[in-house]
Amino acid sequence: MFFRWNPESCIKNTMNKIDKRNRLDDDVFTYQVSKENKVFIYWRGRQVRVLKGTEAQLLLDKLTGLDAKGVQLVLAKATGNFKRGNER
Repeated sequence: MFFRWNPESCIKNTMNKIDKRNRLDDDVFTYQVSKENKVFIYWRGRQVRVLKGTEAQLLLDKLTGLDAKGVQLVLAKATGNFKRGNER
């Protein structure tokens, strides 16, 4: 028996386990694509990561067809653990 992998259903099923405090409902991450195919990722309006080349293309491929919460999850994973240091 074969199962088709559906990324949307996978994200919806795991979203309850990942975002227990519903922080991704607030749309804290945004992104912008430049003419040179660079992807700028922002957290609450502050730039936290820039992706270019194949990394940027892979991210854009992952983002196609996702709902708003799925986009937030993919962007959060792409930024990694950026909130370390002298954050206030």
